[in-house]
Amino acid sequence: MSNALFTRDTQAIFWNNNKSAIQRMLDYDYVIRREKPSVAAIVAPTSSNKFEKFFYGTDEVMIPVYRSTAEAVKNHPNADVLLNFGSFRTAYDVTNEALDMNQFRVIMITAEGIPERLARLMNKKAREKGVTIIGPATVGAIVPGAFKVANIGGTIENIVKSKLHRPGSAGLVTRSGGLFNELSNIIALNADGIAEGVAIGGDRFVGSVFIDHLLRMEKNPQVKYMILLGEVGGREEYKVIEAIKEGKITKPVIGWCIGTIAKYFSSGVQFGHAGASANAEEETAEAKNRAMKEAGIHVPDNFNDLPLVIKGVYEELKGKGIIGDIEEPEVPPIPEDYNKALAAGKIRKPRNFVCTISDDRGEEAVYAGIPISQVATPDTGYSIGDVISLLWFKKRYPKWATDFIETVIKTVADHGPAVSGAHNAKVTARAGKSVVESLVTGLLTIGPRFGGAIDGAAKYFKYAHDNNMSPKEFVNYMKKQGIPIPGIGHRIKSVRNPDKRVEGLKKYAAEYFPATPLLDFALEVEKETTSKKENLILNVDGTIGILMVDMWRALGYTDKEINEFIESGTLNAFFILGRSIGFIGHILDEKRLGMPMYRHPWDDILYQVEKAEEIK
Repeated sequence: MSNALFTRDTQAIFWNNNKSAIQRMLDYDYVIRREKPSVAAIVAPTSSNKFEKFFYGTDEVMIPVYRSTAEAVKNHPNADVLLNFGSFRTAYDVTNEALDMNQFRVIMITAEGIPERLARLMNKKAREKGVTIIGPATVGAIVPGAFKVANIGGTIENIVKSKLHRPGSAGLVTRSGGLFNELSNIIALNADGIAEGVAIGGDRFVGSVFIDHLLRMEKNPQVKYMILLGEVGGREEYKVIEAIKEGKITKPVIGWCIGTIAKYFSSGVQFGHAGASANAEEETAEAKNRAMKEAGIHVPDNFNDLPLVIKGVYEELKGKGIIGDIEEPEVPPIPEDYNKALAAGKIRKPRNFVCTISDDRGEEAVYAGIPISQVATPDTGYSIGDVISLLWFKKRYPKWATDFIETVIKTVADHGPAVSGAHNAKVTARAGKSVVESLVTGLLTIGPRFGGAIDGAAKYFKYAHDNNMSPKEFVNYMKKQGIPIPGIGHRIKSVRNPDKRVEGLKKYAAEYFPATPLLDFALEVEKETTSKKENLILNVDGTIGILMVDMWRALGYTDKEINEFIESGTLNAFFILGRSIGFIGHILDEKRLGMPMYRHPWDDILYQVEKAEEIK
């Protein structure tokens, strides 16, 4: 075992993606200005990520993620510490595998409750291989100014207050992680901090014990004196006593075993840790404290006097010149996490996006302020038309309007497999593409020549009506513009063979709309156009666009608001939404039938391919 447990170059492989613990290590790296991150890699067997991002001050670093320890070891041969954050069910197997890799010098295990038989086998194997195991049931270890394991020392603020950001003079060994943090603070208040600290863990059988670390600290020139915080139960403190008697430990040792209150109980009591229970008189805290004092260890009369003893030993060594002055390094501030600072009202920033229709930040997402649970099920009384009115227009329309919206969607849902959108969707599906990919190819055909007449009809018929044009004046106006009247004309339908979809929409509007001034005007225009050619009728696109304007006017929208709807493509959105239903139907039909990839027949293509002219 080397004199220093960790150095500034030490890097670890972190088993199990505990993001908060890793971030604490990287925050510590930033505070002590390490040259490279202390975490070299993460092993996360169930993750599909190749890396995870973490903060390093205000910047970010990428830590690679692997599915196995073996893979991580292969790619990071210099990482000689394994931080095993596996559960008690996996920690033994992870450690056992790591021991066989002959790369790790130190393995820390956080899990509590590893079966004692397995723990003893694991510890024996580690000793045979010369590997230091810290734990099980530990928060780890720290060499201030060099490397810290995960959560030991607590928050960055506590670490700085406890002077754990730079090396001091004491070597600290405890069982308890919580008491380790407490002792670190006491040492900072009464001395100059610690040079190295280890919480060996609270399980009955831990991998490395007090004597292992104290013997190493004896050889570490940075450690000037040592502090041992033991507890009731076990005999590990007696190994330290023997080492002092044999002269193996010569540096001053301060010691205390907690649990002296146990003598006041009539029966045996376990104090928190699995090993904190005296099974014989010599395992009591009182007996061990007495034995340590007899061996020359500095033992206070009670725990409350421990700070005074620490201060006394420190000042004595400082007076002899064994401990010198420590220059306090400048500590860079750790930037506060954005979400935490935002919640505390400490920052403000402009948003990149604005959303005024829905909010998913609470316990339940809302549509225009109404919880989804109050909208989704049939018993709520909300229909698809209501959801569209909420999310598209931030209002709840009356039933006649939402029923009209649903009528429009049902009307435009499909027009057979021959139209360009459905054709594209079917061809793409037959090429083996997904529903999403096939749907997108169909939607991409929607535009001025397919579906786009709804927007145009609303725009131009509204313009003519608002400017008090007569039907004839409107027809002549469009002719001068060189634009066919959007919403007028059908390839098959005519005055004698009316489009039943248009008839259904007109019938609904006559029965439920408060008024239909724009439709009335359009029907007068239809008389003008059909007098020239009987198939120049008001078609379904035109009827929808015109009735949408009548609907919005009846609902109280201003002309400016309606014009904004038209210009933004709102009307065409109804066609897109409805036609998506039909496209998906055709796509699923192709997949259900198992149709082969489509190839267009040669006899439907006019080939006129001449030999290319050669340019000289």
